[in-house]
Amino acid sequence: MSALMKSLCLAKKLSTVNPVLQAHIARNLAGWNKDYKPGQYPKTEKEREAAAKKYYLLPEEYKPYADDGLGYGDYPKVGGGLGVEYKDSYYPYDYPEIKRNFNEPISADHDLYSEDRYSQPDYPRYNNSYYFLSFIGVMGGCLALYYWLEDKKMYRPVAAKQYPADGVKHYTFER
Repeated sequence: MSALMKSLCLAKKLSTVNPVLQAHIARNLAGWNKDYKPGQYPKTEKEREAAAKKYYLLPEEYKPYADDGLGYGDYPKVGGGLGVEYKDSYYPYDYPEIKRNFNEPISADHDLYSEDRYSQPDYPRYNNSYYFLSFIGVMGGCLALYYWLEDKKMYRPVAAKQYPADGVKHYTFER
C-alpha cells in the first residue's frame, strides 16, 4: 500500500511540475483507436494494393466492402455468416481461446459471430422449404389423428369399488 501511495505522490509531483505531461499521457492512452479506423475506400489499383498490404492480405484476396455509406472504408470483406464454432478446434492458433491468428483480419460484424453469441456453426443441411414442408406434414398428421380418433375416447380403465355387501356399514367411528 505504501508503494502505491509513493507512486501516486510521484505522479502528482510530476504533473504539477510539468502539466503538459498529463495531456501527453491522456493523448497516448486514447490515441490507439485511430490505428483500427479504416482508411478511405480505395479507388485506384495502387490504393487497393496498399490497403491489401495494410491488412496483410494478398491483392488477389483483398475485396473491400461496398462504398455504400456505412463507413467500412477500405476494411476487407473477410467472410462472415458462419460463427467461430465453424473453425477447426485442433488448428494451432496464435490465440486459441478466440480461434484467431496474429494480424488476421476479422469480419466487420465480428460481434455477431463470436463464441459467446448464437451463430449457426455450419450451413443448414436442407433448405428452408424442406423444413417448412416437414413442419406442415407433422402438424397435419397430428390434426388428422385428432379428428380421426375424436369419437374414440380414451380413459384410464378403473373398476368400480368392491364392497363385501351393499348397504352395510364397513367402518364405525363411535366408541
